[in-house]
Amino acid sequence: MISFSTVEIDYTLKNKLKVKNWVKTIVETEGKVAGDITFVFCNDEYLGTMNEKYLNHTTLTDIITFDYSEAGKLSGDIFISIDRVKENAGNFNVTFPVELGRVMAHGVLHLSGYKDKSPGDKLVMRGKEDFYLTSYPNL
Repeated sequence: MISFSTVEIDYTLKNKLKVKNWVKTIVETEGKVAGDITFVFCNDEYLGTMNEKYLNHTTLTDIITFDYSEAGKLSGDIFISIDRVKENAGNFNVTFPVELGRVMAHGVLHLSGYKDKSPGDKLVMRGKEDFYLTSYPNL
């Protein structure tokens, strides 16, 4: 089941059913099965606290993915800072929905096994994000 929730922020995702179907398409295109995937929209402060507590990082981030997947069945919690997505949309000169779609795809790709630590991994990840953004329902 793909679900959406918020914590410490007032935000409502538009086109939830279309976004759920889009996420399922990413999962299936990657040859996986969708398990329980929860997108949790929050603010910078909340995500910053999680980043420090669980990853020992003190920098701002737009996403943290907790992967609970087993045997090709993708499950996890994907925390996304709406504050960071809004700021990054301005920095990258894209709309908020486009940047949100990129970050959501990024989280699902992490659950699918993609990494983004090395330059080569980042290039692959960005290519996959771009590919899936072409069908993002909020564009």
